[in-house]
Amino acid sequence: MDMQFAPAPLVTDPRRRLILFFFLMTAMFMATLDNQIVSTALPTIVGEFGHLERFGWIGSAYLLSLSAVMPVYGKLGDLFGRKYVMMTAIMIFTVGSAVCGLAVSMNTLIAARVLQGLGGGGIMVSIFAVNADLFEPRERARYQSYSSLVLMASGAIGPVLGGTMSDLFGWRSIFLVNVPIGFIALIGLAVMLPYRKPHRRPKIDYAGALLLALTTTSIVLATDSSELFGALVSPQSIGIVAFGIVCAITWVFVERRAPEPIVPLQLFRNSTFSLLLVMSIMGGAIAIGMVNYLALFLQTTTGLSPSAAGALFILLTGGLVCGSLSAGRIISKTGRYKPFAIASLTCSAIAFALMSQIHAGTPIAFIGAIMMLHGIGIGLAQQVPIIGVQNAAPARDVGAATGSVTLSRMGGASIAISIYGAIIASQLDKVGVSIPGVADIKQLTPKMMASLPEASRQAVADVYAGAFSPLFMTSCAIALIGLVAAIMLKPVQLPRAGEAKMPQPATADAAE
Repeated sequence: MDMQFAPAPLVTDPRRRLILFFFLMTAMFMATLDNQIVSTALPTIVGEFGHLERFGWIGSAYLLSLSAVMPVYGKLGDLFGRKYVMMTAIMIFTVGSAVCGLAVSMNTLIAARVLQGLGGGGIMVSIFAVNADLFEPRERARYQSYSSLVLMASGAIGPVLGGTMSDLFGWRSIFLVNVPIGFIALIGLAVMLPYRKPHRRPKIDYAGALLLALTTTSIVLATDSSELFGALVSPQSIGIVAFGIVCAITWVFVERRAPEPIVPLQLFRNSTFSLLLVMSIMGGAIAIGMVNYLALFLQTTTGLSPSAAGALFILLTGGLVCGSLSAGRIISKTGRYKPFAIASLTCSAIAFALMSQIHAGTPIAFIGAIMMLHGIGIGLAQQVPIIGVQNAAPARDVGAATGSVTLSRMGGASIAISIYGAIIASQLDKVGVSIPGVADIKQLTPKMMASLPEASRQAVADVYAGAFSPLFMTSCAIALIGLVAAIMLKPVQLPRAGEAKMPQPATADAAE
């Protein structure tokens, strides 16, 4: 269907539109907050349930299921109308949160996180879609930027809120708080959002979505195989790798024939698209994938409480907001995004190289400064892959191209989380020293650490600082791979015309 005519906005009363937008932002805040809020409480959860080797899964289970269902939700909204698809997503997410809060073991918690992700992915996609129904294109750009601010705010508030809540009310409260918020968002949308029957009947590429999800999951399981099967190379891990390769090859064949593929393969003919996708994967690995590990690092090597560790994240987010706002302004003035891609990944590579040299007694101010540098780095290129891809893709594929960037960022994050987890676990397993007062180093909660005698606490901090050094070197290498891709980008200048550059909503796959 051709989008030459703009359909009338879904709600004409501006007051009602603002109230609706508020409910949408509440749902989005809840879904994005969930990845960040858990970060500072994770060490406490691991202390209660044990299984440090599954630490990463609390993050990657959520991200994996979130990215697996994202492409399908966009099409489901086109098929059945946004209202009920969005409400179903919020309902799944709320139920998942309740199960997380009542979890009795690490495995229950991970399973509940998968359920939360199945809802969270739908919330993220539907919000951009409903925004497109609510606002005219000119207004839309402004409201999309408010949405990005909410995303950033959840990044800033998440770790602080998570740390404070788990200090005051225990870690279960950070999940259970979603239940009333979810109900409020549900009732608000049920009452305020009109139902618009969709005209278009898209063909959903279910096979493509499933194969892509299975491929990513195989990679994550393969990187985790030393924890799951006791050795990095074992019959099970080889089986998983082989299964992943078969899925990937089948996926390419399916995408070639699908009438509306999730990722149109002809996009890869343009080197800009491929390079930006590499940048996006690496960006997800060092930005989203790192959050939980930075929180663990701060609480183990510096002995900060969860809420104090959360406060340090304000510096990271402060840097992110500064970087993002200034880059956005300069890119819209000059039309050049390549310099920002290079600057961004250089900042992050330097930040991680410095991080890898930190030992247990390093002043907090120095660590804060590095986190701010890393934040500025992430911020500078936050918009780059999306702006670049939307400019490089033909008009009919803009939606799919934008979706590919989001998916690759989430995929990069969930794979990186597994790699980081494997590094930490293997480093801690090598530690032969027994520390007085510590039965099992992997089961220490921040509170238990604070009550240890000074010498033992210093010993634990040293062990963790040693374990984190190779992890930060790995993320520095990831940033350098991204940097090579950024340097290889063509020096494109974005066209002046507003319509070519305007970020289109995540449902531009309707614009065929």
